[in-house]
Amino acid sequence: MPLIQFVEPDKAQGQAKEIYDTMLKNAGVIPAPLQLASASPWMLNMLWQSIQYYSRHPNLGFGLLSSIRYLVAQQYDYAFCTGFNKNLLKMQGLSDEDIEQMEKDPLQAPLDDKDRAMVAFVMKAVKTPDAVEKKDVDDLHDLGWTDSDIMDALVHGTNMIGSSILMKTFKMDQAC
Repeated sequence: MPLIQFVEPDKAQGQAKEIYDTMLKNAGVIPAPLQLASASPWMLNMLWQSIQYYSRHPNLGFGLLSSIRYLVAQQYDYAFCTGFNKNLLKMQGLSDEDIEQMEKDPLQAPLDDKDRAMVAFVMKAVKTPDAVEKKDVDDLHDLGWTDSDIMDALVHGTNMIGSSILMKTFKMDQAC
């Protein structure tokens, strides 16, 4: 049982109801981290703005973002998002073997070279931030990534860590 109260979908009103209805319409589900964020109207709004931003990102595509979320969730034993994003990857046509290969080596992700490099960079930064060097960023620039793209991709990955901690702390991971 969760340790704090949040807005359950059947009791949602106002902004929470609008957000939940939009998620149901577009994704078919109201993700548990979004429900948890509803404990704070400000946090719910902030998370919703982030979801909208990334869903319309001009350079970071759905496959890239799903791969980042899956790999970071797996790294941090974030069960809800590991399962959720694995399903998204499968809906995009990835096999279990593709996903296992990507887990072992992000450079084997079934993405184009540019996106694979970004996934590998995010995972290096998440696992060993002190090991990131100027060359890592320069290599991404050489592939056409901007500083804004690099920042956005890494923030997307690191947000998964914070979400994992919140879900585990408030026992939402046991409610899913």
